[in-house]
Amino acid sequence: MARTQEQVAFLGIGAMGHGMATSALRAGIPTMVWNLQPEATRDLADLGAEVAETAADAARRAAIVVTMVTDADAVISIARDQGMLAALAPGSIWVQMSTVGVAGTERVAALVGGERHDVMFVDAPVSGSKDPAAQGQLIIFASGPDEVRPRLTPLFDALGQRTIWVGPVGAGSRLKVVNNTWLAFSNEAVAASVALARRLGLETETVMDALGGGPLVSPWQAAKLQRIVRDEFSAQFALSLALKDVHLALQASEDRFAALACLADEWQQVVDDGAGDQDLTVVTRALEQQGGTP
Repeated sequence: MARTQEQVAFLGIGAMGHGMATSALRAGIPTMVWNLQPEATRDLADLGAEVAETAADAARRAAIVVTMVTDADAVISIARDQGMLAALAPGSIWVQMSTVGVAGTERVAALVGGERHDVMFVDAPVSGSKDPAAQGQLIIFASGPDEVRPRLTPLFDALGQRTIWVGPVGAGSRLKVVNNTWLAFSNEAVAASVALARRLGLETETVMDALGGGPLVSPWQAAKLQRIVRDEFSAQFALSLALKDVHLALQASEDRFAALACLADEWQQVVDDGAGDQDLTVVTRALEQQGGTP
């Protein structure tokens, strides 16, 4: 059971927010949820979550508020347009766990600093996709004031397998950008290698047998290879969201990394062709089709 009875509100119940709220409920944390489309919260209510009518109502009644949405504009819209920031009680904690990049985090932190000095702001993006979120197996890159750590430990323990505190607000998002760059190239290694293998007349199983268990293939890549063999491209991490993260990394690097820019262009074409809502491994299929028949 959780070591706290503080009310936690999750604002944004997409694939990640839904999984995180499920993990909090499983840990016995009093959990409130809100989403622009209320139907996303219905099964969470069946699990014991309280459904708030508005983001402001959730913020007013929660000691810890978590935002998990797609980008910085959506975060700021919840904070301003939906009234969340004004409704937060003095001494409450806003944990911003969406991936919004370095500049996006600076925008949000400036908003809090300008309007709510009595609220503690924590920048804590996560590594992991839909299934790890639902299983409480995320990795949390947390940054913010030291005094919030004891209050957040029960929540972070419920959501993640590991929490890494990396310094003041903004450091978490910087580390997440690095993590996303690693992930992007890891995926590209799988996609390009499998597409090349098929182009050369090799079966994906042959590639797996040759490389699997060796030092070149991570557990994440091995799991992706298994799904590619089955032609399973349903989204664990949608390509459109992965591409968003690549653009955040490019923005942070001031567009200085040519290989990352080329990867972004390649993935953009796949998204433009209509595959953005599929898993990022769908790039494999796109590259194979692009290669044509030898």
